[in-house]
Parts: sequence; structure tokens; C-alpha cells
Amino acid sequence: MILDVPIEFNTKNLTRDEVNKEALISLFEELEFRTLIQRLKLKEAPVQAEMNFQGTLFDMGSPEMETIGKKMETIETVPHQYYLVETEMQRASLRAELSVQEEFCFDTETTGLETQSSDIVCLSFAFRSHEAYCVTVPSKRDEAQKVIEEFREIFADENITKIGQNIKFDMLMLSNYGIDVKGKLYDTMLAHYLIQPDLKHGLDYLCDIYLNYKKIPTEELIGKKGKNQPTMRSVSKEQLRDYACEDADLTFQLKQKIDPDLDKSGVRELFESLEMPLVPVLVHMENAGVKINSEELNAYAKVLLEQIIQIEKEIIELAGESFNVSSPQQLGLILFEKLNIDSNAKKTKTKQYSTAEETLVQLVDKHPIVQKILDFRGLKKLLSTYVEALPLLVDKKTGKIHTSYNQAIAATGRLSSVNPNLQNIPIRTENGRQIRKAFIPSDENHIFLSADYSQIELRIMAALSQDEEMLKAFNEGKDIHAITAAKIYQIPEEEVTPEMRRKAKTANFGIIYGISAFGLSQRLNISRSEAKELIDGYFQNFPKIKQFMDKQIELARNQGFVQTIKGRKRYLTDINSANAVVRGMAERNAINAPIQGSAADIIKIAMINIYRQFEKLKLKSKMVLQVHDELNFDVIKTELEQVKQIVKTEMECAVDIGVQLTVEMNAAGNWLDAH
Repeated sequence: MILDVPIEFNTKNLTRDEVNKEALISLFEELEFRTLIQRLKLKEAPVQAEMNFQGTLFDMGSPEMETIGKKMETIETVPHQYYLVETEMQRASLRAELSVQEEFCFDTETTGLETQSSDIVCLSFAFRSHEAYCVTVPSKRDEAQKVIEEFREIFADENITKIGQNIKFDMLMLSNYGIDVKGKLYDTMLAHYLIQPDLKHGLDYLCDIYLNYKKIPTEELIGKKGKNQPTMRSVSKEQLRDYACEDADLTFQLKQKIDPDLDKSGVRELFESLEMPLVPVLVHMENAGVKINSEELNAYAKVLLEQIIQIEKEIIELAGESFNVSSPQQLGLILFEKLNIDSNAKKTKTKQYSTAEETLVQLVDKHPIVQKILDFRGLKKLLSTYVEALPLLVDKKTGKIHTSYNQAIAATGRLSSVNPNLQNIPIRTENGRQIRKAFIPSDENHIFLSADYSQIELRIMAALSQDEEMLKAFNEGKDIHAITAAKIYQIPEEEVTPEMRRKAKTANFGIIYGISAFGLSQRLNISRSEAKELIDGYFQNFPKIKQFMDKQIELARNQGFVQTIKGRKRYLTDINSANAVVRGMAERNAINAPIQGSAADIIKIAMINIYRQFEKLKLKSKMVLQVHDELNFDVIKTELEQVKQIVKTEMECAVDIGVQLTVEMNAAGNWLDAH
């Protein structure tokens, strides 16, 4: 170790002086370090904790910068004209005004957030800044229907653009009254999601950063969320007017502010031709719902419970004493003190051993009890999260489960599913697959159809990298995993064993996600050196894939983002981080985001086109589920062949990427058998 390096040392240089806020703010503004600016300035303008500094990437304005340090405006400080609309004559006058507009914003206030069971309390409209109208809706259903019905033609007018914030929710609420919203749609939430995918997109946040405005908090009217929270029906008409009109007015103003940024960020085409046309598709799917066989799940719950009890007995037997297997603290003592399966195990800050899944996975080969514990936990999660929970979520009115799809959550462009999440049902284990068996057609005249893209991410990788060997394999319809194995192991394709193919398959999909030799060794349970040989052999035989990966990382470093085939941007602000772990994650995202995001774009286009074909041909079959690369349908048996042809054509021809997209499709009496 060299200890005599000539370094000048002055202790005064190590003394911390007072922060020069002006100098720091000037520097941070130049670098667009918005989070750090926010920490230095007054907390008057809320800004998301994790902000990006990508404004310079496409010369966008920085609304956050304009509002920091300014006093927030409120309904009390901004002149406005908000009107209650209660009579038939007032509604007629409003409809006349709306009918001649090129665009208007609308919003609904409801008795709850569950669209299938909630009622509309009022409709609000805005078509000029600082002016809005609140149409009160009676609590009695027949009277409410009459009032809302009066606006049917306005919502159906295809010449008027309808603006909303999370407009899907409002469209779902109107659909409960038989009202379809047609024509061009504009969702400020989705617009901002495409412009700044890693930030917040809620109305409060957007008003903060674009309008320097703090809107009326919902809690001010009906208190915090909870079982005893009142509904909007409990507030006074004046409070309802101000709250509802403010929402519509602010959303209308936001549209004018946000819209130019769609061009500056280069995502207008993506917004207008993909994300907005997808909204009616999701409305249709969520309304359709999917039927489940609750009796099947209740019976399966008993089977799982027996398995859980049996595994628990085996764990206690292996431990040599009785203990609470579900207690991480007790489990830690058994594993690391009594059985001593890892002498290097250390206690966490809570003074107990970590028994998290990522810890236990590393110790599977140390003792048979570890795998038993993982199995025990997996079965318990399956039981509580799906088998016992799903029957409780069946809507009493429709007899179906109605999930909600989010377009503005995943930065990659993938849809996510909540209440319940039907995209995370495990399919790798037999126990997980059995849950799909409970998803069934709506009645005996229907059949469940499942259509799944075959290896779409690998095909996109082949298209983006233009690797001749991979392109040839896909376009000739060959087994890509067998070909990969043959090349890596340097043997004829016919000599490839199932084990070799399995390893090649894991390498194929792992490399898309930038897997390391260590990661591959863990997945395949092989040595790190063998995993490295697999990866090296892969890149030697598919050199353009390595070139593509390196190019993506370089692109991200230079411009701060990567993008999909349809222009969806993924910003990677950590790509030049000095922290190797953080930088490595960004580099993996630089490789995977264009692939996973392009797959998301493709299936969204397919969904839009399938929906339009169903509408055009007036088919009664319905798209009911999307699980990333898979679409599922509740099909009238007499329409099956027609539906299969439409689905196959629209999925395989959604986008021409230079590689043949193929779809595997099957129809059966439940989701498991159809998949």
C-alpha cells in the first residue's frame, strides 16, 4: 500500500461553512436538479421527491421551476365563475352552450370509487378558463337517469373533443347510466404520463406544477378515507359546486398548458393514436368483467389448506421442535442459531435474522427445510391473495369480477391491473395454474378464448438488433431455443438435449433483462463459470445482439433516454451514476425498456384494432382480460371462428417489425385449459 502520496492537507478546507443558497440554486437550475432545488427553497410548492432532470433532452419548459418558491393560488385568491345547474331550463341552456364547443372538459363526482356500485352525484363541465358548471344529479335512480339522459347527445357528439383527468373513470360511471362517450378524447393524466412517465400524474400534483394552484382537498369535504367516510351526497350544494367546478376548470386549464409539451417531447402520435384510443377499449373490458367459479375456488381452498398443514408439520419435524412457522423472528432463530445453516448470517436493525425470500433462495441447497419454508409461504400467499379473496370480489349486480386497468403506472408502457390484480396470478407452479381453472365463460353459450404472443420479446430483440441468425430462425418458424443451444454448445440441432434447451431458453430471456453470470447461475443452479461460458457463447453466436445492447447503453448515456418502436420514451437519469449498482440497473433498463415497451405498444394496438372490428361487425363476444402478452375473450360459441380469425389477424399484423409475430390460441371451458 502506498502511503507517501504527496497530498496538500488543510483542515480548514474540511470545515463545513454556511450553505450559499443562491449559488447552489443557480447551479442546480443550470443542471435542472429539481429535487435539490426543492430541498433548498421554501416548501410552498409541493414537488415529487424523485424528480427527473430531463428538461434539456427536448428543450421542454419546466413548470416545476416556475412554481417553486411562489405562493400557491387557491379558489379564494383566483377570480372564477362557478354555477349550480339544477333546473331543466338551466340544463337546456348549458347543453346549448356545450353543443357549439370544439372541446369541453367534464368530470363526475360520485358516491365512491367502485364504478360498478357507485352513483353519480353531479356532472361538471368547463369550456372556458375560470368558468364551470355543476349539474346536480338526484339520489333516486330513475330521476338521476332522466337528468343524465339529457346529456346523451352531447357526450355522443363525435365533433366535440372531451377532456378529462383520468377520463376512463368518468366514462365508466356514465356507462352505468347507458351513456357512451364518443369522439376524440383527451386525458391530461395520460398526456403527462407520456411526457414525464416517472413523475406523479394526479390532479393535485399537476395543478401544483403547471398552475401554481392548490385545489380544494377532498378531505376538507368528506374527511379521510375509511369505512366511515361520508360520500359527496353529504356535502352542501355550494361545497359540491365549488369542488366539482374547480376540478373541471383546472383540468381544462391543464390541457392548454400540457398540450404543447406533447410535441416538444415527441409523443403526440403515441398519445393520439395509441393511448387515447385504448381508453374506450379498457372501459369496455372493465364493464364486461370476467366470471369465476366460486365453488371451484372454495373447494381448492380446502386442498391448499391441507397442503399447508402437511408442509408445516414437515418443517417442524425438520426443525426438531415446535414453533410458529409464520413468525420471521422464530424462524430466524431456528435456521441460523439452532440449525446454523449460514454461519455468516447477521441480524438486521430490528435485531432479528432476515428470512426474506431473497435470503432464503440463496440457502436452498444448505438444508431441506429452506425449500419447505418457501413452499409453505407460496401456498399461504396463493390461498389468501387469490383463492380466498377472489370470491369476495364478485360484484353482486353482475356476478363477475371487474378489475381496473391502469395506463399511467408502469414507465415501460405496460398496463397494470388492480382491484384485483389479475395479471399476477402465478402460472409457473401447478398450484398457481389451478386458479386459472376457476375463470370461466359467462354461460353455457360462451367459451373462453385465450390468445398469447409467442416469444414476442425475443422477436422484438431480433428486429431491433437485426441479428441475421435470430431473424432467420424466427422467419423460418424454427425452435429458437434449440437453435440457441446448438450454437452455444457447438453441436448439431438434433443433438440438443432438453436440459441444454432449458438452459438456452433461460439465457435467451435472461439476456433481454441484462442478466449477469451470477444471476444466470442462480436461475439455472449452475456454477458462475459455466454461466459465464453460456453468456459468452451466446454473444459469440449472436454478435449483433451484443452490439445492440452496447448501443442502447451508449444512447442512454448520451441522450438520457431510450425509446420503443412507437416512440415511447424511458428516461434513465441514473445511467451515468457513480454508484455501480444504480448505474447497472439503469443500463439493464436501457436494454430492456425498448423491448418490453415495444411489446406493450404492439399488444395495445392489437387491442384497439380487435375492439374496432368487434364494433364494426356488431359482435357480441367480448375481450375480458389482458395479461401483458396475452388477451382473453368471452366468446359466443356461434362467433368463435370469426373471432379467432379477427384476433389472430389483428395480433399478428398489429405492427410490421420485420419479424413474423405469431399467436398461439385455444378455446376451452376455462382459462387454464384455454391457455
